[in-house]
Amino acid sequence: MSEYITIDDARIRFKRIDGDTEKPVLVFLHEGLGCIEMWKDFPAELCRLTRCSGLLYDRQGFGGSSSLSRKRTINYVHDYAWSELTTLVNKLIPHKAHILIGHSDGASIALIYGATERPRLGGIISEAAHVFVEEKTIQGIKAADQQYERYGPKGLTKYHGSRTHAVFKGWSETWLSDWFRTWNIEALLPAVTCPVLVLQGEDDDYGTIEQVESICSQVSGQVEPAFIPDCGHRPHHQCPEMALPRMREFIRRIS
Repeated sequence: MSEYITIDDARIRFKRIDGDTEKPVLVFLHEGLGCIEMWKDFPAELCRLTRCSGLLYDRQGFGGSSSLSRKRTINYVHDYAWSELTTLVNKLIPHKAHILIGHSDGASIALIYGATERPRLGGIISEAAHVFVEEKTIQGIKAADQQYERYGPKGLTKYHGSRTHAVFKGWSETWLSDWFRTWNIEALLPAVTCPVLVLQGEDDDYGTIEQVESICSQVSGQVEPAFIPDCGHRPHHQCPEMALPRMREFIRRIS
């Protein structure tokens, strides 16, 4: 059942998954067009396999949370990490050890969050993260934008309702803007000292191996790359038989 919390005057929807209270809480950070429901049954299955409890939420502007109150800037990912996520963790799971599981934009948010001293952060699972803007990302988003213009939002409407167009165009126009080409979070990576599992599908339409190499070569904590063959941008949905065991083992080892 969904619940709500107010952060900076925005109503943020979240959902909990029960688990062993002695284990870390798994906090799930959705992709750039995502929300709680778009994770489908993956969070519940990972929590079941690890016996951890879980916390999912819709970032402001997505799903059942409040609409965005201002335009995105080049620091919008940083704002989600250092303001919204930080407040949510402090209010909902104070004093609890936690592990972040982020996908795409959510993985970038997780890495930025981890770059500040977080004594209760046990680790990060980074799935298809972006740490800089590369040409493959631009081409992938251009293709998605062309599909949107030709065929419309398709299934996105059931997740974002009347805000679907704003959600999609807010994502595509930001990443395709000239002013966003210089976005880069690599300078923050050495400050990430917790263990990190870096997953990426070998056939990802939105990023290359260079994203993984950048993360693995620059974070200060224990780091483990994991490439999923014959898999695109969403290993947790497209190849769960490979992604789930890697995540489960990583969580078991660090907790």
